Amino acid sequence: MLNIFYRTNGTITVSQSETDLRKLSLRDVVWIDMFDPSGEEKRLVEAFLGTEIQSRAQAEEIESSSRFNENDTAIFANTNFLMPGPEGYGLEAVSFTIVDGCLATIRDFPLRSFTELQRKLMAMPRLFPNGFWIFTSILDQRVDLDADMIELIAKETAQYSKRINQQEDINEEFLLDINQLQENTMVVRENIVDKQRLITNLMKSDKYPSELDVRFNVLQQDISSLINHANFNFERLEYLQNTAVGLINLEQNNIMKIFTLISLLLMPPTLVTSFYGMNVHLPMESFHLAWVVIIGIMIFSLGIILYFFIKRKML
Repeated sequence: MLNIFYRTNGTITVSQSETDLRKLSLRDVVWIDMFDPSGEEKRLVEAFLGTEIQSRAQAEEIESSSRFNENDTAIFANTNFLMPGPEGYGLEAVSFTIVDGCLATIRDFPLRSFTELQRKLMAMPRLFPNGFWIFTSILDQRVDLDADMIELIAKETAQYSKRINQQEDINEEFLLDINQLQENTMVVRENIVDKQRLITNLMKSDKYPSELDVRFNVLQQDISSLINHANFNFERLEYLQNTAVGLINLEQNNIMKIFTLISLLLMPPTLVTSFYGMNVHLPMESFHLAWVVIIGIMIFSLGIILYFFIKRKML
């Protein structure tokens, strides 16, 4: 599907007609948004721009030359957009092509940031002189969304910290949840760094308008603060993980201590009962209250061991 945004009498008009695109000139169109386009639609846009649009495989590559490159007429940029899922965050690639101020985007999934920007573009066309401004606004909105995701992860981290302080449900599932939060933090950080690299490369180009320097500098500062926040949150999660493992180890040590104490308490009575269970002549075998003496010896031995543990503060 194609969404073609072009200028008519000082306003922005949107069309989904391929016929309209063939009638328009490159200087009239500010944005062509391709959502899961067919091969014919993609070839039509390539013919309109006069350049080849990168494939999805190229957009998903991680090499610097694939994330950003340019030629004499066009700028090609690729970045990932975070998609929240039931078990974590996924990364979906979006490809950008800018030719003479006309922006072309290609994506295979719906994005709220694109929908909101399209509404803003129709309502306030004067804020978007060309495709560079639209591209900058897309990055700005995505950085804001990434900040919201980091804030959400930070809140979840604070909740897990509270659970550790209250020693609630510190078990294997708790550790797996913290590990998932660490994975989400790394994915968000990777996505932010990818945008930082993209903006840095774009600012080195001589094709983008110099009046966007201020906005790009602000974006760079926002991204740097988000990276620091993500790093801090990851370190905090690592600390919580180590604390949780330490608490689990302490609990296991206490259990082993109890079993060790029980074993030591039973050793003297077992020795006494084993001694008097032998089928030989033994002391006090003719004494009718010998069993009382034997029980007393067993209780005395138990008392000695308990006194030793209490004295050493092992209980």
